Amino acid sequence: MEPIQIILYAVLTAFLLLNIRRFLQRRSVPQIEPGEIPAGAVLLDVRTAGERSEDSIRGSVHIPLHELRARAGELRKHGGSQIICYCRSGNRSLGAAVLLKKLGYNSANLVGGITNWRMARHRG
Repeated sequence: MEPIQIILYAVLTAFLLLNIRRFLQRRSVPQIEPGEIPAGAVLLDVRTAGERSEDSIRGSVHIPLHELRARAGELRKHGGSQIICYCRSGNRSLGAAVLLKKLGYNSANLVGGITNWRMARHRG
């Protein structure tokens, strides 16, 4: 087998494994559409401070994804409320929701992130 074929197979395998992982993550936590946010839910913005300064969902809590593991205890004050994570497009927040679930929180992911939330707000 040629070296380029080995590289191609390695890249394809990595791509496939990442997609399988993302599929399994999506199945492990609820996926909430912007128009279906339940009353009493806590919205958690996991974007950077710079992103948040541009726009955010009013009333949301801000803990950047890279700080979430260390600061997850701050969410205990929200008791049994569902914590719906969001980012720009829903990818980082999916990882955040999975992490929070592993830590014992009732977590979910906002489908499409704040981008989808903005679009839904303008449609409705």
